[in-house]
Amino acid sequence: MNGLMSEPLADARCPRCGGAFHCGVHDAAPCACGTLKLTPELRAALAARYSGCLCLACLRELAADPSQASRVSCAPCTPASSA
Repeated sequence: MNGLMSEPLADARCPRCGGAFHCGVHDAAPCACGTLKLTPELRAALAARYSGCLCLACLRELAADPSQASRVSCAPCTPASSA
């Protein structure tokens, strides 16, 4: 989540669901999270609540329904859903 985390980890745990994922912000190709449309309000709420990048599954859920931001966890993440 570009702009939300000061030092993303290559292999991290999502602070929302606890699932393992690869943060690609420093990869040669653009990170997949950059393709998601998050409102400025949602980005601010996530930055205030979490100290790190969220997995792609959580970000997809939140992009589809920003009202879920107060929910603690998305569906259990799997490597395929979080890549």
